Amino acid sequence: MATLPVMGYVVGGAFSTSIVAKSQNYFGRKISFQLGLLVAMLSALLCAYAAVSKNFWLLVMGTFIAGYYSANGQLYRFAAAELTDIKQRDKAVSWVLAGGILGAVIGPNLASWTRDLFDTAFLGAYLTLSIAGFIGIFVMQFIHFPQELKTQHSLSDGRPLSVILRQPVFVVAIIGAALGYGVMNLLMAATPLAMQICGLPFSDTALVLEWHVIGMFAPGFFTGSLIQRFGTLKIMGVGVLLNFICIAIALTGTDLHQFFIALFLLGVGWNFLFTGATSLAMTAYQPNERDKAQAAINFFVFGTMAFTSFGSGALVTSHGWSILNWGSLIPVAITGLALYWLAQQRKNSQAPA
Repeated sequence: MATLPVMGYVVGGAFSTSIVAKSQNYFGRKISFQLGLLVAMLSALLCAYAAVSKNFWLLVMGTFIAGYYSANGQLYRFAAAELTDIKQRDKAVSWVLAGGILGAVIGPNLASWTRDLFDTAFLGAYLTLSIAGFIGIFVMQFIHFPQELKTQHSLSDGRPLSVILRQPVFVVAIIGAALGYGVMNLLMAATPLAMQICGLPFSDTALVLEWHVIGMFAPGFFTGSLIQRFGTLKIMGVGVLLNFICIAIALTGTDLHQFFIALFLLGVGWNFLFTGATSLAMTAYQPNERDKAQAAINFFVFGTMAFTSFGSGALVTSHGWSILNWGSLIPVAITGLALYWLAQQRKNSQAPA
């Protein structure tokens, strides 16, 4: 039951992808992003009221509604790429993800500092979160989105979504983003429970998760440059390799250093896969197909996250940490095979007739 509010946030994001695509198409980037931040404000206030009234299901509803903001937030990386020169798009995506370091540091500390401001636990955290949403709306007002980048067209324009989805490059982009996120979410969400079961103190868990998040976002300062130098598929391949190494280390034991190294590598592997998948996806659609294509890839990401969020706790408590890691080898292997398949497709298409 304790994981339901988190799952509500992820499922809400999955259900909101099509609505967000329509709002992005109709209002353009700026207004749509501001609407998302407004929803973040209102949902935080709803969660605050749920905390005061001790209404668990209202809390779940609040996090579900907040998923609309999350679905908008997943488009920031695409918007950044569209605002830059085509040669710098990989770096733009990478730097947006690097900005997650700020969230990783400010978010947990903000929750910790404001948790007990009032008699009701976490009321201060939710109220502070609503203020953060307001600040986001204010900051967004100063970002200039060129008029030509607003699609202002019907979502039926361009090729049908089914045609876009059948492209090998788009299939691999979806697999890389969704399964990369899924494996990361599955192991990360289960880590606190696994470490508790193994008798490790909460301070150790906090240290492991802190460095995991650093591993997720710190590479963003140079992932784009690596993609430009070595190519998208090679960097995504390194991400798959890091996931394999992460699982191998996790299977060697349950001491602090094994959790620490495994989760750090898991974060870096996710960064390489997710940044690469985003860059790959942008080569598979035309500007007038942007909204439906981006909504599709985000739907698969959120759907996978919802499944892994729901299953991680149950799997680790019923089958154990080792079984969870063995099972994670399957999606990692699928991702690796997908990358190899696309590389062969490109090699064959470039071969002389």
